Amino acid sequence: MRAKICGITSYEDAMTAIEAGADALGFVFYKKSPRYLAVEEAKNLIRRLPPFVEKVALFVNEDAEKIDEICEYVGATLAQIHFDAPEELYDTLKTPHLKVVRAAKAEDVLRFEDEYRLVDAYCEAYGGSGKRLNLEWFESIDCTKIILAGGLNPQNVGKLKKYGFYGVDVSSGVEISKGKKDPQKVREFIRNAR
Repeated sequence: MRAKICGITSYEDAMTAIEAGADALGFVFYKKSPRYLAVEEAKNLIRRLPPFVEKVALFVNEDAEKIDEICEYVGATLAQIHFDAPEELYDTLKTPHLKVVRAAKAEDVLRFEDEYRLVDAYCEAYGGSGKRLNLEWFESIDCTKIILAGGLNPQNVGKLKKYGFYGVDVSSGVEISKGKKDPQKVREFIRNAR
């Protein structure tokens, strides 16, 4: 399984994740998040990163123009749309993007089933809540285009291999405190995901 470490707020945490083998890093551009990164900070951080790592910009309730503008400015390679956006937003976006399904019930995990998508547990807040999805929802479906998020940590990620998920996405499960990653947990998470 591919692994994304989300909620990166420092160069040190970014490099720890990359050196541990992360395929992607997530940067949160949602001001209400404790993992929010200002645009200038993100630009300065991303420009120092090595190549061949996906730099994912996470957005909540932004329009396509703003998403494209920020992604281009900071050097993000993918936009993660973490809200129920209208189809026109996806059609208008110039930046490659990933839709997020905030699953509240079993049938939700089938939304956008023909596309690669991130499936997270539904909660009132957006992302990083540590809330887990019911794994029974994935028992008899094709998970090869799903990136699973929500309530993952180094101890439980290895148990997901049997489902065949494309990837996993973690934030709070590898933190010392909100926005600060624990290097040991990051390394363990990626090792166990593989």
